[in-house]
Amino acid sequence: MRKISIINYKGGTGKTSTVVNLAHSLSMHGQKVLIVDTDPQGSSGIHLGIQPKNTIYDLLTQSKTLEECITPARQNLDIIASNERLFPAELSMSQLKNREHILSKRLNTISGYQFVLVDCAPSINLLNQNALLFSNEVFLPVSMAYLSLVGVRQLIQNLALINKLFNHKIHISKVIPTFFNARRKASKEVLQSISRAFPNKIGPPIRMCTSIAESSGLEQTVFEFKNSSNGAVDYLKLCKEVLQNG
Repeated sequence: MRKISIINYKGGTGKTSTVVNLAHSLSMHGQKVLIVDTDPQGSSGIHLGIQPKNTIYDLLTQSKTLEECITPARQNLDIIASNERLFPAELSMSQLKNREHILSKRLNTISGYQFVLVDCAPSINLLNQNALLFSNEVFLPVSMAYLSLVGVRQLIQNLALINKLFNHKIHISKVIPTFFNARRKASKEVLQSISRAFPNKIGPPIRMCTSIAESSGLEQTVFEFKNSSNGAVDYLKLCKEVLQNG
């Protein structure tokens, strides 16, 4: 089972779009996938049109079992969704012993999935520490804007600290350029910069594509909305690369 946190401390990097569309593409290739949304905004569930009875709040507070918090989203694709109730859960977690490992403990009986994708909030917080300590890999979406590199540097520093303090071995295994436009100077320069920093880890660029944004508004993945769009083509390439590099 590959446990992957998809995270960037900078917002607006296409993180949730990557989680949802990569997860759906993997599921369409016969992989059993679970999305775990640790972002209080709950965007992954909203994107998929899910209105769950139970959420990750219920799992973290142990008011419901793991099985009761898993909601089917598509064929081969399930989700533990989130919402604004997660804020008080994080406050409660901060008072507990071994608070950084609570998510790992709640998810320790997961089975039957080839991929668990964790949708992380764009912030440095306790929930993200939990997500990173649960995961073995990080997928880092980087929008083609100079400020997105700030989030990259912060994440690298935090991963090194987490590995040292908790004797963990999480690593960045894939960097995903998002909002790529080959005609823009910034896109080319940011892509060159991350390519130098992460040789052999750069995924196929996800081109700027209105279909990606429009599909989320209709509670669909880009494959359901417009399978021939640049966004669908690019996320399919990413999916195949992830499977080949497994």
